Amino acid sequence: MVRILFVCTGNICRSPTVEGVFRDVVTVAGLDGRIAADSAGTFGYHIGEPPDPRSVAAAAARGYDIAGQRARQVTRQDFDRFDLLLAMDRGHRRELLRLAPAGRQDRVGLFLDYAPELGFSEVPDPYYGGRDGFEQVLDLAEAGARGLLAALQGGLR
Repeated sequence: MVRILFVCTGNICRSPTVEGVFRDVVTVAGLDGRIAADSAGTFGYHIGEPPDPRSVAAAAARGYDIAGQRARQVTRQDFDRFDLLLAMDRGHRRELLRLAPAGRQDRVGLFLDYAPELGFSEVPDPYYGGRDGFEQVLDLAEAGARGLLAALQGGLR
């Protein structure tokens, strides 16, 4: 089983969206029993809360159900539980590297490294913007999820 953790700031916009999209991509590929996903935030601002209603609505409009997720904060134990911890932006990546136990920094990366064709290295935070920002997060999530799955499938063979 390969375990992936997606990480943003509060775990209510970007990372739960990416988790939901990635889970769907994994299910469609028939790899539910081989790849697992979760999400968390670098800060505990929203622990126990569902994703932002705008994220839930945008995801639902594309057929993704993220409403049942609940925000949580990254812990040091996550570096033992997950094979990859993928940050939504460089700030999250820095925070993960700071938190990582010795010998576990190699598990940290940027999510959009799996979609280099997009020309983006970071998933922008839609929280303070309008609907378009949530749609952009979904576009990036879909491309990154396909790229990540392709990379993982190469290692699963």
